[in-house]
Amino acid sequence: MKKNEGKPKIAVIIPCYNEEDNVKAVYDRLTEVLNSTNYQYDLIFIDDGSKDNTLNELLKLYEKDHKVKIIAFSRNFGKEIALSAGLDYADADAVIPFDADLQDPPEVILDLLSKFEEGYDVVNAVRSKRDGETFLTKFTSKAFYRIINKLTNIEIPQDVGDFRLVSKDALNAIKGIRERKRFMKGIFAWVGFKTTSVYYERAPRHAGKTKWNYLKLIDLAIEGITSFSTVPLRLASLLGILVSLTAFLYAVWITISKLLYGNPVKGYPSMMVAILFLGGVQLITIGIIGEYIGRIYEEVKQRPLYIVKKVWDKDNKTYAN
Repeated sequence: MKKNEGKPKIAVIIPCYNEEDNVKAVYDRLTEVLNSTNYQYDLIFIDDGSKDNTLNELLKLYEKDHKVKIIAFSRNFGKEIALSAGLDYADADAVIPFDADLQDPPEVILDLLSKFEEGYDVVNAVRSKRDGETFLTKFTSKAFYRIINKLTNIEIPQDVGDFRLVSKDALNAIKGIRERKRFMKGIFAWVGFKTTSVYYERAPRHAGKTKWNYLKLIDLAIEGITSFSTVPLRLASLLGILVSLTAFLYAVWITISKLLYGNPVKGYPSMMVAILFLGGVQLITIGIIGEYIGRIYEEVKQRPLYIVKKVWDKDNKTYAN
């Protein structure tokens, strides 16, 4: 009988993009924590088309530890897709997505496992403090979650990143969601299941520079809203109705004013203001509609979520996305 046979198993999913300075530290700290538990475990690293020495650093870990699995993409597909690939590959009683920058302390995994043992399917790791982030980042993050939770019929927890524990039942539900435009924080919340939270203080990044900037964060916010809400389309319709009603009332007022007082028709300035205002409203509405049409376009092409260049797994598991 094998030593670990019968023990529950967890898989830690670590997406990596240009993280050559972090992967060894991530491995060391994760293994230190996981070896102190009564769990078997896999460390599943996804190399998301890194342009630095990340893959070579991962291969060094793979050569010395059979628990390390590596999925290498053919190019950069983005963090949401890399995380999805790791979830697809995982075969465990629970999975834990984990960022390679070490801002989330691996020691919190012990708290996640404790809640898992109490019978929870999803355990969110909530950031009670966020060191190393600017005031603007924190403010816009809170504003985004307030807005998206007003627009959607699901509650996406605030101050929760990808770091959490997901049971096998919840994982199987997530694996069945194959939409191309993915907002994983929303997907984790959408599947439901018995959920609780643990709290921790987030540290500054261990090494390297963040891959996120405000343009990418805005893009992610748009993905999140359009993935889980049609309210923007309704708001566009209401805005169109409001503008049309205002224009109609204004036309009635001009007609009555002309008949009663003989006032001349408004001239060039007022006409230009009206044209530019209505044109702006139309462009905004078309843009909102275009976002949703773009999502439909991506879905109907039925392309795979990602392309795997190679998998390194000493257990010889067959990979199929």
